[in-house]
Amino acid sequence: MSNAHRPHDMSDPVRQARRIARPLVLVGLMGVGKTSIGRRLASALDRDFIDADEEIERAADRTVAEIFEAHGEAYFRDGERRVIARLMEEGHGVIATGGGAFVDPETRALVLDQGLAIWLDCDIETLVERTSRKNTRPLLKTGDPHAILRDLKEQRSPAYAQAQIHVVTGDGPHEVAVERIIEELAAWQ
Repeated sequence: MSNAHRPHDMSDPVRQARRIARPLVLVGLMGVGKTSIGRRLASALDRDFIDADEEIERAADRTVAEIFEAHGEAYFRDGERRVIARLMEEGHGVIATGGGAFVDPETRALVLDQGLAIWLDCDIETLVERTSRKNTRPLLKTGDPHAILRDLKEQRSPAYAQAQIHVVTGDGPHEVAVERIIEELAAWQ
């Protein structure tokens, strides 16, 4: 049967992407759009969305920045690992993680085993512009954001590269990134 009479729309890829039963876990550097893209992706796939950082803040009754300041990064990562494990166990549809979550070997192993990791990636200039909009990024308060983000990308990319799916988001509309993710999910086996 010919496809000539079927209009091209996202319905077939969306239907194919919806067949994936495991949680979709968005990973990548801060500012790449995990939360905003995650909300749109969840809506497009008719799934729930949860932001791990927001869950950490709710559980600790403190902001991520306050936890970093009071207890340091290692303490934060330990709590983050436990929260992500709980979110995975609860079976949420789309989970946005903090930028450093997937770098932790235990968290990464859990996500790769029980979820489908999607690495959202973009250029440093876009990350600098996006992260400059809010002063809530503890790792960027210690120096030049461009240099810090460049170094973080270099350090973390080998871990992110272990994600099952890699999507370059660029500086365009998040809807374009959502379409790319859905196309990758539809093709994923």
